[in-house]
Amino acid sequence: MTMHPTGSHPVAIGKNPERSREHNRRVVLDIVRQHESLGRAHIAKQTQLTQQAVANIVDELVGEGLLIEMGRLRSGRGQPPVQFAVNPDGGVTIGVEIAADHIVTLALDLSGRLRAQRFVPLTARTPDNILKTFADEFEAIRTSVGLKLLGTGVVLPGPFEIDGMTSVGPTTLPEWAGHYTAQALSDACGHTVIVENDATAAAVGERLFGSGLSISNFCMLYFGVGLGLGIMQEGAPYRGAFGNAGEIGHVTVVPRGRPCPSCGQLGCLEGYVSTYALKQKLIAAGIADTGFEDLERLHAQAHPTIVEWVEDAAAYLAPMVAMLENILDPQTVILGGALPDALIDDVIARLAPLPTSVASRRARDLPRVMRGKTGQLTAALGAAALPLFDMVTPKLELSLRTSSDVHT
Repeated sequence: MTMHPTGSHPVAIGKNPERSREHNRRVVLDIVRQHESLGRAHIAKQTQLTQQAVANIVDELVGEGLLIEMGRLRSGRGQPPVQFAVNPDGGVTIGVEIAADHIVTLALDLSGRLRAQRFVPLTARTPDNILKTFADEFEAIRTSVGLKLLGTGVVLPGPFEIDGMTSVGPTTLPEWAGHYTAQALSDACGHTVIVENDATAAAVGERLFGSGLSISNFCMLYFGVGLGLGIMQEGAPYRGAFGNAGEIGHVTVVPRGRPCPSCGQLGCLEGYVSTYALKQKLIAAGIADTGFEDLERLHAQAHPTIVEWVEDAAAYLAPMVAMLENILDPQTVILGGALPDALIDDVIARLAPLPTSVASRRARDLPRVMRGKTGQLTAALGAAALPLFDMVTPKLELSLRTSSDVHT
């Protein structure tokens, strides 16, 4: 599974002062990653850095094994320029999705190629069992790929540390409050870990490898076990003051409606539009233990319960899409996660006609709603993308304003 950048790309601008060297390294890595291979002169033109600055940075990145020489590109007269590309063997990042019912672990190389993946069901969801399973899976992946570890990301379902909302239902992790911190996970595996909620990480994964590759401002509605929202602003994830931005699953859509499976409130969106809600409807129809392949098959057969859920999901999501557009003014809204592509496509098709919003423009480069490309590995890919994003993506994308770190 290789995810290569395609289409047009936003241009990241370098800064020539020496104090911006770390930013310039990210600019160079990002430009080369997006274009697959470039010569020094083209890197300098794309980044607006001096040729000497580019030469120094490229030499430095080659010395660290992050870039490799790809030979010379023959074009016109004179000595052909040496081409450079991201070194796929320069190291890997490991991503782990700790969901309410399973753990997915995978490794990505610097080119975005999937090097290894593992899936284990999560039966006992106590902190001790989760930490042990996480450590075992991490070590199995790290050993199997045999490349330098560049970073580790872990994603969990939110919200984090909210009275009355944290870890109380089947779409969350019971007893996990206070244990989701990066320190506990870092201690368990012996390496520094970046922690993120699953929807935000999924948006980062789509930004680096999927539908959001050339899109700097988008919202991602993420179907995990529950339903979350990832927000990308100017190419960077928006987290909010306490890391809980995007808990769209707990927006009330039916006053005095059915109890939410996570927080106990009445009428939450997640109770109607989530993978968990779909599987509960199937259980009520006498169909239990539905995995990903089962959902694919039932959807292909147009099973009445699937059809009913799709219609309900579209009815609730259409006004939610318009609300997100009116509040955040994204370029597009992406739907993705742990549901089959065909099922998500069906939901998107049933959204029409979408309510009028600020996105109701005739001249659009993108549809108002589109499907993500990273599939059921979205959250784990996003987890692996977190340290990669920090390494290869400029903090000051598309502008020269001061920006904070990717993870605070």
